[in-house]
Amino acid sequence: MTQASDQGMPRGPAKIRHIAIGSRHPGRSAEYYKAAFGWREVARLGKDAEDPNGVVLSDGSLNISVLRFANDQIGKGVCCEGFHHLGFVVDDVAAWTARLEAMGTPCIVGENDIPPGAQYEIKFRSPDDVVFDISDVAWPGSTALDGTPAPDQQPSAAQENRSRFPAGKAPAPKLGQG
Repeated sequence: MTQASDQGMPRGPAKIRHIAIGSRHPGRSAEYYKAAFGWREVARLGKDAEDPNGVVLSDGSLNISVLRFANDQIGKGVCCEGFHHLGFVVDDVAAWTARLEAMGTPCIVGENDIPPGAQYEIKFRSPDDVVFDISDVAWPGSTALDGTPAPDQQPSAAQENRSRFPAGKAPAPKLGQG
């Protein structure tokens, strides 16, 4: 994490580091993207490796998560296929949240709404109905603001004590959330 400027305003631009793609068959979709673009598989989500709830891919700087959603956080339905949302790594979540809310950008998933087991990220909806996350934690397979590669596993918001669930007390995660 980095600190915001003395005025509480974000420093520097936000960097796209996460794209979520909805799919009814994440394993098959991931195999396509790996073959087509040479992306690396970071992780499979769920208990069945042959029919996962999600597959996390990386191009070396972006986390591309192909997910079968378990719940509808953004109003597109759990059967959403195709582009779902994108995520930005920012220097200071509080400063960026204040900036976005001052612009009239609605927060649709706040800190108290982060699903159990999910990485710390706050969701907003742009005026043209594009949903995006902001986080000060780089997604697995992506890079931090300074270009440092993120580890292939990140702690959940609960593990970081950044959600309403205390570490170790969060309900079991619903896989396929991103």
